Formats: sequence, structure tokens, C-alpha cells
Amino acid sequence: MKSRKKRLEAGHPWIYRSEIETVLEGPHTGDIVKIKNHQGHVLGQGFYHETSQIAVRIATYDPSEKVDAKWFRSRVATAFAYRKRFLKDTSACRAVYGEADGLPGLIVDKYNDVAVVQILSSAMDMRRDWIIATLRDVLGVKGIYERSDAPTRLREGLAEQVGCLWGTCEETVTILENGLHFEVDIVHGQKTGHFFDQRDNRMAIAPLVRFAADEKPRPDQRFDPDEAPLNRMQSPTSGRVGAHVLDCFSHTGGFGIHAAHFGAGKVIMVDQSEAAIEAARRNASLNGLDDRCEFVIQNVFDLLREYEKAGTLFDVVILDPPAFAKNRASIDNALRGYRDINLRALRIIKDNGFLVTASCSSHVTQEMWKETIAEAAMDAHKVLRLIEYRSAAKDHPQLIGMAENDYLKFAMYYVQSRNVKTGSSSHTK
Repeated sequence: MKSRKKRLEAGHPWIYRSEIETVLEGPHTGDIVKIKNHQGHVLGQGFYHETSQIAVRIATYDPSEKVDAKWFRSRVATAFAYRKRFLKDTSACRAVYGEADGLPGLIVDKYNDVAVVQILSSAMDMRRDWIIATLRDVLGVKGIYERSDAPTRLREGLAEQVGCLWGTCEETVTILENGLHFEVDIVHGQKTGHFFDQRDNRMAIAPLVRFAADEKPRPDQRFDPDEAPLNRMQSPTSGRVGAHVLDCFSHTGGFGIHAAHFGAGKVIMVDQSEAAIEAARRNASLNGLDDRCEFVIQNVFDLLREYEKAGTLFDVVILDPPAFAKNRASIDNALRGYRDINLRALRIIKDNGFLVTASCSSHVTQEMWKETIAEAAMDAHKVLRLIEYRSAAKDHPQLIGMAENDYLKFAMYYVQSRNVKTGSSSHTK
């Protein structure tokens, strides 16, 4: 279509049905089709769907490349080699990230000897034999478990499918992340069981939690990234207290357990899921951190209000909520939710403390989210100093031109009060 936006040329791998002028030769769902512009130039090849609003998902920009099992194997091998280049340990990571790795509709998380797959497109669903053979050989796994239970499958006309796809699949596996052990439930856990996208961000909180907000570290206590984990043999008379940390939406304890590991004096992990809290409790025990971890099963919004009313203060508050905006229609409600949790978190953070906050809603843009945090800070009478803004880990590569890939927003702020008295005014000349 001549009037279409050149999203494909800009790197977006989807072609919507509204962008197509003519479909020739009657392709069926799952077929490979050539994509031509209004001048007849071939722009690439993709997987076709007869009824989905995403009519074509790009497979290759090379019009002569054969899209077959050999092509699939090469894409998976390239994706895994990319992880090996950037990650210290590839025994547990996101090995394939759909469109960003040129494999539209396929997610693969590797947990030691087991691969957990999410098949989100009809084209990939029809090529399960390629998936099994390639993951077995390229990733060297002994089992492949399928967690194709995402709502996006319904839009492709696919039913949910869960179960062992090949080999031997244990219900739980134990992985190593940043020197810590985590038990992952691949059968009942959220999505594929673990959120690798926050791996690097969990490491980034180390300098925030090692000291309490009112501590003044001696020169010999300064933060050293190579010595970030707490020395278990450290003398209790060393003078180091460690931060009082509140980890909200803690899930299985990813951030909270990292905080305790990096020297926090006390960590409270909160989630309304009893199963998630029990998993967090097990993970704390697995790493010998039980003595500094507490667990609360409660709605985070309610608990933040209770802490605010009671005047309970923390050195660090971590907010890692689930996606509040599932679609564009829910953006306004999502922004209200983000504003509320950040406002209430800021009200219970000590001066010179830290706010660690995140959003995984792809429909909420970075600008919307930052503006919402700024509004919360203004209403809480706080001044925020940005320490660092981050995104997803390197095994979740972002495809330039595809905004949907840039979903995770993560920021760390230094928090101070404005000390503005209600009804007071100031004048400048």
C-alpha cells in the first residue's frame, strides 16, 4: 500500500492487515510469503496468517533465503551465541526472544538442562518438530517443557497448551543467578517460571542496600562491586548497619534476596500470592539468608497505606509490579496505579534513602511513566535525583523500530524531602 508508514523498513517485524493492498495466490496460515511494496520491490519474506490482525511476521529480509529447518537452526544458534558473548553464565537465561532474534512468536528460556518454550504464533505452532530438534541439539537440553498459556495465543486462534514437549522435565529446577540460587517452578510459575529480564537490575541495587540511609560509611567501608555480597564473617562491631528494605511485589524473592545478599540489614518481602511468598521463603533459606528476611502475604497497595499511617520508614523501597496496562484501553488506569504506589512508597522512604521502581507495561511509554513518577514526587513533597535508568537484561535484546520490545522501565532514585510547609509562600526579587 503506497500510503502506509514505512515501519517495515524502519525495523518493525509485523505487517498489519490494514497495511496490505493485495494478497496474491491465496496463501494459508503458516505459509511463507514474499512482501512487495507498491513499486513491486521485494522487502522480505514472512509467515502469513489468514485472520489475525498481524497478517505477516517477518522471517527474513533476504528474498532468496530458504526458510526451512536449516534456517531455523541457524537463527537459534545465532541467538544462543549472542547470549554467550554477553552473559557470564548461559546455563540459565532467555535463549530466544521472539522477533528480536528473528524467530517471531517463539520464546525460549533455558533452565540448566531444561528449555521452557512459549509458542505464540501459528507459524511456530505448526513447526514444533523444528523447535524440538533444534533446542535438543543447539542448547543441549534433556527436556523441553511448553508453557504456551499466554492470552496472545487466542488472537492467533490457538488453544492453550502446557506440558512436557520432549524428554524429561522436572517440575522445579534450581538455577544460579548472580551467585545466588533460585528454585524455579516451570510448571506453575508465572510465564516460564522466572523473570530473567531483571537479572542485571537486581545486581544494580547493591550500592543502595549495603548501608542505611543515615549511615556515614568510613573510607574502608566504601562500596566495592567486587566485594558487594555481605561477608558472613564480618564482625558485628564493624559499625555497618545495612539498609532496611521493603521489596514490594516480591514474587519469588528476586530483588529481596539480592538485597539481603548485598548487605541489607533487614528485608521485608511482600506479595499477595501465598505460593510466591512460600517460594521466596525457600529461596532465602537456600541462600542462608533467613535471618534477615521477613515475608508478608498482603496486597501491596493496602500495606503501603498501613505503613504510611503507622509512620513506618524504610531506607529503600523496591517496586516491581506486574503489568498494569494489558492493552491501550487500560493505560489511564495503569498510570493511576503507578502514581499511587510510587506516591505511597515515597512517603515511607527516609531522607537520603532510595526508591527502586519499575514498569513492565509495554503500552505505557517511558515518557508517560517518568512523568507519573515526577507527579508522585511532587505530591509527596520529595526531590528525586536519578541515579540510573535501565531496561531489560542483555538476553532480552531490543529491536530498534519495534516499540513493543522496549517494555521494561527501571529506575533508581535518591530521595530527599522538599520540607515545604503547607500554606507557606516564598517570593523572589
